[in-house]
Amino acid sequence: MQPQALKHLHDDATRVMVVDGSRLVRKLIADVLQRDLPGVQVVGCASIEEARQALADGPVNLVTTSLSLPDGDGLALAKTVRESAGQAYVPVIVVSGDAQSHLEQRRFTDYVTDYFDKSLGHEALAAFIRGYVQPAIIPGATLLYVEDSRVVAEATKRMLERQQLNVLHVMTAEEAVTLLTAESLGRNQHRIDLVLTDVTLKGELSGRDLVERVRVDFGYGKRRLPVLVMTGDGNPLNQTALLQAGANDLVLKPIEERLLVTKVLFQLRLSRLNPRSVV
Repeated sequence: MQPQALKHLHDDATRVMVVDGSRLVRKLIADVLQRDLPGVQVVGCASIEEARQALADGPVNLVTTSLSLPDGDGLALAKTVRESAGQAYVPVIVVSGDAQSHLEQRRFTDYVTDYFDKSLGHEALAAFIRGYVQPAIIPGATLLYVEDSRVVAEATKRMLERQQLNVLHVMTAEEAVTLLTAESLGRNQHRIDLVLTDVTLKGELSGRDLVERVRVDFGYGKRRLPVLVMTGDGNPLNQTALLQAGANDLVLKPIEERLLVTKVLFQLRLSRLNPRSVV
């Protein structure tokens, strides 16, 4: 079975807009993208004004922007993209050296899709962008998925399995801890590559408790075992607490397949850039 294409993100003439005040940075990103995404058209812009002109010339599939631009910031550019005709659903990624702070303080706006930490490098950025415009399967990847609603679990599993991901579903955090313990002892048939958990669960342990167990009790760092937490809680303080507890990222409910798949595949690719032993 072939993975289902996310049709509203991928076509034969993918256009990615890269907005950065540095010509060198724009070229580096463009070179990596054109190498990894054959046929991609990279539209380089040095400012918000240049981006406006480029948007007037035709639609784009994705926008990356630095946080600081000569005539404004990435947040202002994101608003400009959203207000441009036909650009309402285009992912806008802010590339920042302070991305973790933005994540933890939940400085998202309605216009920004996600933040990317520029310290991870251009190769990782290209993988991140590819996740949006051309999701690629991760052969043999196994997700430990914790969700106490069977209805929600079945729907989410289908989203993930369409990308040929192996999903181990359990209903409680306690069951997840048992499987992680078995893996740490070499008793699991499948190596767990990523944990995806709801924050509110039946049982004594919550999703946040599970994150803390992964980071503290098992000693797994964010690159060794990524953890994504699904939450419908819009309170920025509660979201920050989940990230500070050790979650790599959040997936906000209601679940949108495009973003869930992108975040999962990106964290898997990022984790595999380094050996499994890396903390």
